Amino acid sequence: MKHLRNVDDVMTHAVISVDRGTAFKDIVEALRMWNVSALPVLDQGGQVVGVVSEADLLLKPQGTDTAHDTAAEQLMTRPAVTVTKDATIPTAARLMARGHLKRLPVVDGDGRLVGVVSRGNLLKVFLRPDEDIGAEIRELLMYQLIPHGPGEVHVHVANGIAYLNGSLPDHAMEDIVVRAAGTVPGVVDVKADFTAPVSA
Repeated sequence: MKHLRNVDDVMTHAVISVDRGTAFKDIVEALRMWNVSALPVLDQGGQVVGVVSEADLLLKPQGTDTAHDTAAEQLMTRPAVTVTKDATIPTAARLMARGHLKRLPVVDGDGRLVGVVSRGNLLKVFLRPDEDIGAEIRELLMYQLIPHGPGEVHVHVANGIAYLNGSLPDHAMEDIVVRAAGTVPGVVDVKADFTAPVSA
């Protein structure tokens, strides 16, 4: 069972990019050929220095038709909003939402391009089988939460909704258990129905 937690787990590794000197028409052709709305712009060392998008191209001032004025370096948005491959999926989702972005370049520790993550990639976590989600919740609760005292939590997942019931060591644990279950990738909602705490 693969735990989908980080950007590296869902990103696309094969990425088309352009360099600073790529011409306007070549950028348009690459966007059309690869059916994407934006491309990372790389320097000679493979580091992401910007992103050129369809919107950037449409905003190109009229009458600037020289090769210098229509290269990626003049057209791109900088600095590029990027995410590291070990960032969590919620972190990437927040960056996209904050910047109204459809895709993010994924970089390594040196800022070099290693992939791209899209909204569609992030939504893959919600395609996980219910059985995998339930198994991860049970593992999480068994090893991290239940050792606090006697208790038994039953987990059932249907259509991404996690149903929890059983007994816990004390009432304070209920909120912790529910929040922990909600962090498991693929969980759409958590519904809990616990009995009174078990006496020690």
